[in-house]
Amino acid sequence: MSDLNLAPQGAGPLEKMRASVQDDGTVSYALPLGEQTVPLNPLLGARLQLRFEQAIFCTACGRKTNKSFNQGYCYPCFQRLAACDSCIVSPEKCHFAAGTCREPDWAERFCMTDHLVYLANSTGLKVGITRVNQVPTRWIDQGASAAVLFARTQTRHLAGLVEVILKAHVADRTQWQRLLKGPPEPVDLLAARDDLWQRCAPELAALQGAHGLAAVQRVTGPERWSAHYPVLAYPAKVKALALEKLGIVEGTLEGIKGQYLLLSSGVINIRKYTAHQVSLFTA
Repeated sequence: MSDLNLAPQGAGPLEKMRASVQDDGTVSYALPLGEQTVPLNPLLGARLQLRFEQAIFCTACGRKTNKSFNQGYCYPCFQRLAACDSCIVSPEKCHFAAGTCREPDWAERFCMTDHLVYLANSTGLKVGITRVNQVPTRWIDQGASAAVLFARTQTRHLAGLVEVILKAHVADRTQWQRLLKGPPEPVDLLAARDDLWQRCAPELAALQGAHGLAAVQRVTGPERWSAHYPVLAYPAKVKALALEKLGIVEGTLEGIKGQYLLLSSGVINIRKYTAHQVSLFTA
């Protein structure tokens, strides 16, 4: 792509893509670059160039850092912040519950609040958890085609304990390469939810007995969320593009799913490069 044919679309520290579901069920994406937000769906079929400007600014403190930790943090913030602790990935090991939380005030706001346990179909049936205000953002970020709520809990820790019970029977991770090869096979999520509650009834009842019925509430409503992603063509072979190593990533935008851009040259996980200074061009 010749520089003479490039039209600048925005520049700034990269953030994860923002997404919402339109009336027809299609996910609409926009790419934040500093103070600018670039709509991406209109760029499907266009040639894009993402240029890493050799600078990373910590998403928490703003200092320049040579390396990003945990998707956008400098090393001191990565070591200091509760948002970077291991229990964010494994909430059943909650440091607040154990009395060892790095930032108890932060945990009171983000962890000791209502959470949802859900079942989704991204690359097959999986279980996950999220804060109430992250629905359906969490599902879109994972590239889920459909999802249903399983339980509502009073804390992140309790949601993690429910997830541990369920993941003895279903997956708790999305297979990212499979995600980008096409839509998943249909799953009857409502039937799967009823089946899992019955199969896990003794363990779930024990959890309710220990913490109270209000602490872990079963969700039985028929609501099923679904969406489809703006993809013109899925890649026959999934090739990850390393922006930091390559410096420039370019190709025709063939689709967007989860937090991935599907380019004719390969795929790039936008969230991985949070806080990287990037310029976006089109041709």
